[in-house]
Amino acid sequence: MCIRDRTRITARISNIFFGSRIVALLSGLLFGIGLMVSQMVNPQKIFNFLDITGHWDPSLIFVMGGALVVFGLGYWLFVERRVKAFLGEALSNRTTDPIDAPVVIGSATFGIGWGIAGLCPGPALVNVWSLNPKILAFMVVMMRGMKVGELIKGRFFSIQIPKI
Repeated sequence: MCIRDRTRITARISNIFFGSRIVALLSGLLFGIGLMVSQMVNPQKIFNFLDITGHWDPSLIFVMGGALVVFGLGYWLFVERRVKAFLGEALSNRTTDPIDAPVVIGSATFGIGWGIAGLCPGPALVNVWSLNPKILAFMVVMMRGMKVGELIKGRFFSIQIPKI
């Protein structure tokens, strides 16, 4: 392999690495802005949505419905027919995973935590900048819960958890 080939390969790897970081940053910023505009970062908004016998606020249904429409169209237009990712990497084979015990337990745990705290990880991350002690406590408990979940998965379900 000559120097020129090595340089091209190094440049390609660098473009993929930094390009994927920029795409991730822009996606995260867009997601965070969407959460703020829809007021999903406000725990009281979530509590009002879940309180169907009191001060019920159905506006979250429209936020979720709008998100599904945008996702569905985006997936149909930009993802479904692709063989390569946005930055040129090959897409892995798409498979459908079964709905098994870890999926049901994880979903139930997420829903219970969302109902209790009025937050899920995305809005909590957006709210961290406020330095609100309740949000910071939620983040600490959430990270601890993720570690406990990792231990439970490894012990009871023998699933390989990828290290990031």
